[in-house]
Amino acid sequence: MVIAMDKRSLYDGLSSLETDLKGTLGQLSEIKEALHELVEKNTTLEIENQRLREHLQELTKLAAEPNDSVKQELSKSRMNLEKLYEEGFHVCNILYGSRRENDEECAFCLDVIYGERSK
Repeated sequence: MVIAMDKRSLYDGLSSLETDLKGTLGQLSEIKEALHELVEKNTTLEIENQRLREHLQELTKLAAEPNDSVKQELSKSRMNLEKLYEEGFHVCNILYGSRRENDEECAFCLDVIYGERSK
């Protein structure tokens, strides 16, 4: 009878260990999936940051160049800001470079693009 009890407790111990390992494996899978999502999001943000840096460099170069071919309504630099704004990014000094949620209008951005400037 002692041997039967030892076998039963050994089997129960292994069953308990198996259950614990399955739970740990489930947690590990959840952590792995969360890490995968974070890596994807990080990569997307890095690409977007690089794109914004390139746009900013382009705008800086255009602003530094003499503006020979000026459009009647908007200057070249304001047209570039307008293009960025239409692509869904803020161009105002408060939220510059961040995405406009649901393409909502921003009074500050519109003032930067279309507002009057003293000469």
